[in-house]
Amino acid sequence: MNESIYILIPSRIGSTRIKNKPLVDINGESLIQRVFKNALSISPNTYVATDSELIKDNLLNISSNVIMTSEHISGTDRIYEAASKLNLPNDTFILNLQGDEPFIPKELIDQVINDFNENDCDVITVSTTIKSKDDISNPNCVLVETDKDMYAENFVRVPDSDLTINPLRHIGIYGYSFKTLNSLVNLEPTKSELEFKLEQLRFLENNYTIYVSHYDENMPNGIDTEQDVLNANKYLQSK
Repeated sequence: MNESIYILIPSRIGSTRIKNKPLVDINGESLIQRVFKNALSISPNTYVATDSELIKDNLLNISSNVIMTSEHISGTDRIYEAASKLNLPNDTFILNLQGDEPFIPKELIDQVINDFNENDCDVITVSTTIKSKDDISNPNCVLVETDKDMYAENFVRVPDSDLTINPLRHIGIYGYSFKTLNSLVNLEPTKSELEFKLEQLRFLENNYTIYVSHYDENMPNGIDTEQDVLNANKYLQSK
């Protein structure tokens, strides 16, 4: 276990694609329980930040590590409120793990921490290789474009073929110090962030550097659609 980091998981009950998505059953456990338990195996400092009593009650069956927050427009803002309530020091490394990513491997988290320490960046995130051409046209699959040194240049949902060259699939993980997080949440949401519902565009458009740690091993997709739920159940049943 890595006791030097805090893993904070923002979770809200609203979803346009799957009703009450955090509570959807994934092979006998709710999605948010699976995300939480997977993260807890990586760091004991794992908490879910939510404004939903339903999510809190669901998690209290397995843990008291739930921090109630106000309503927020982004996971980053929710994470900041939770981190503030935990009274974390400015230099604490915080991993913002999305509540729909139940299959994040430990070796990926170790890689993210190492890459953050070895590269000059404000924020670190993760990419993996595109699995199929369908990913390119799927708005639920966020793509990231990087420069040659793996710093993010743009994030898109359905790219213009002339704009995106060798895109990578973005994985919903962000790492930063609490000091940087404090700066990020004091930025005004940008037009692009609100239009595309991609909070990372707020960082880029305010000239914060984002290093993209590339993970080339196989990892099941996060849960965005009913088909993802079916695929996750099949994956777990085959293990």
